[in-house]
Formats: sequence, C-alpha cells, structure tokens
Amino acid sequence: MPYINCRVMEGVLDEDQKAEIAERITETFASVVGEPVRGLTWVVIDDMSSGQLTIGGRPITTEGVTEILGGAPAGA
Repeated sequence: MPYINCRVMEGVLDEDQKAEIAERITETFASVVGEPVRGLTWVVIDDMSSGQLTIGGRPITTEGVTEILGGAPAGA
C-alpha cells in the first residue's frame, strides 16, 4: 500500500487545493504502477507550522510562501 506524505506550509493551500493535489498524486501513481493500486494509495497532506521549516538557516513562514507565490490567496 503506497503511503505518500506531502508537507505544506499552513494557511497557503485551501481544502479544495489539498483534495486536488491528493487526487492528482493518486492518479499519477496509478498510471505508473497500475490501476489496482488506486484504492490502496494513501496521500497525507500535513500542514507545517509557519516558521518551523528553515532553508539555509532562515525560517520559512506562511507570509513568505504567499509572497513567493505572488500574493495570491489560497484558491486563487
């Protein structure tokens, strides 16, 4: 049973986006491995607390990710 874990910054993606990501990941996995794996594929999307991830020693925040994405609100 495949278990696929995606970690995203809290407050950046809305529930519809998370559902679409999970659906597309499952679709991709099934298209590569075979259709029978679809019903066995787990996709877990974890929200990470703002500032708990660092890159190069610098904390990454929800605001920073939103800025990188062009200020677009979740679902835009």
